[in-house]
Formats: sequence, structure tokens, C-alpha cells
Amino acid sequence: MPAAALVDSHCHLDFPDFEGEVPELVARARSAGVTRMVTICTRLRLEPQVRAIAEAHEGVFYAAGTHPMSVASEPMATVDELAALARHPKMVAIGESGLDYHYTAETKAAQQESLRIHAEAARRTGLPLVIHARDADADIGRILEEEHAAGAFGCVMHCFTSSAALAERALALGFYLSISGIATFRRSDELRAIFAAAPLDRLLVETDSPYLAPQPYRGKRNEPAYTADTARIIAGHLGLAPEEFAAATTANFDRLFAKAAAR
Repeated sequence: MPAAALVDSHCHLDFPDFEGEVPELVARARSAGVTRMVTICTRLRLEPQVRAIAEAHEGVFYAAGTHPMSVASEPMATVDELAALARHPKMVAIGESGLDYHYTAETKAAQQESLRIHAEAARRTGLPLVIHARDADADIGRILEEEHAAGAFGCVMHCFTSSAALAERALALGFYLSISGIATFRRSDELRAIFAAAPLDRLLVETDSPYLAPQPYRGKRNEPAYTADTARIIAGHLGLAPEEFAAATTANFDRLFAKAAAR
């Protein structure tokens, strides 16, 4: 277990995969050195359930937004709605929002509208924006640049698996890249090279659990405790001691998610 505590910056504790197990998941995470986590609400009508999980567990925070793949089936979020939710002391980010043209390209116009709403909510509240990006690098880079030019906000590119070009655009805006279990896979050399080229003070680590379990759990249900496995493996690829990588990513989390750090 690393000497420095780790943070799982993105998980989904409200998903059915974890029903009835959340206390045990949180306990296993703490035993692995993962002392804090952010559980993500992907549909605003489910915000009360996600909020309740955060309220019930020390070290668990939450974010709320409309996932781009859900935009067509959910009411369009409003800035006022997101800003009102953000008053809760344990809501520490806006999202996840973004663009997904892999599965839902037919709703790209609505996704772009939703993304701009979430960016404005991040500006208004001072909370960071959590971005999902898949097969939409050009549009997401352009929109984030336009929105940031209209007023700065913090942002993390969650579960980053996009191009080096999008990584450079995000980093140029002061954004962060989050490393998931995908980066531990044998064929992820190009992705690891992107993280190696990024400044260490712009990297976070996450599980996106219950999805994307790292080696040696690939193909199994993921959980927050496995943040430690991703961190250990990636530290080795970056030539860092696990303790150094844990301390850096935790400091980065505290800088971006300042509301969580304040608690």
C-alpha cells in the first residue's frame, strides 16, 4: 500500500453492479490506500440516490450532470438546475458531460448544447467540469476552447483515451488528464506515452468502476480499491516510485477538486 493516500477521481457507486455492497466497497478501498472517491451521477433524475451515497460515507464525494449518451433520453439540464445542486457540500464537480460520437453520433447537436450548458455551470459554480470524450476529438477540443475563452473553468478529461493532439489542447487550457485501467493493458503503449509526455502535476487516476478493471483484473468487475493497481502499474511505466505517483495525483486532485480538499 502506498504511503500517500490515493483518490479514485471517477467511479459509479450507484450502478446496479454495486447494489447492497457500497459499505464493503468503501472499506476495501480504504484498505488499499484509496481514502477518497468521487461517485458520478450520469442522469440528473438519479441525483438524490448518488447524493445519498456520498452523504452516508466519509471520504465519498459526488458529481452530477447528464452523460452525453443519455442526452436524448433525459430532459436537457439547465445551468440553474446544476448550480442549485452544486450548493450541496459534497457535490464537488459538474458532469460527467462531453461528446460521444461512437455510440450516439445521431444526437451530436443535443450533446454539444448540453456540453455548453455544463461548461457554463462549471464557470458559475467554480466547480471543475468532468468530460467524457469518445470519437469526437475535433468538436470537443473546439467547444472546450471556445467555452474556456468565454470564462475560465477547471476540467478533467476523464478516462482519457483520445489522441495526443486532444491531450495537448486540453493541457494548454490548464486541464487535467485522468488515467484509468485501460492504460495498464498490454497494447496501450500509445496511451501511456501520452501520459508520460504530460506534466506530472496534470495527472489524476480513476477506476470508472464498475467498468475498465486494470490488470490483473481485466474482464472482471472494477471497484475503487483497484485504483491502487492502476497507480502502481502506471507509476512503473513513468519511472516513478508508487509513493511519488500517489502523492502527485492526490495533490493534483486536491488542486482541481478544491471543494473536496477543503473537507
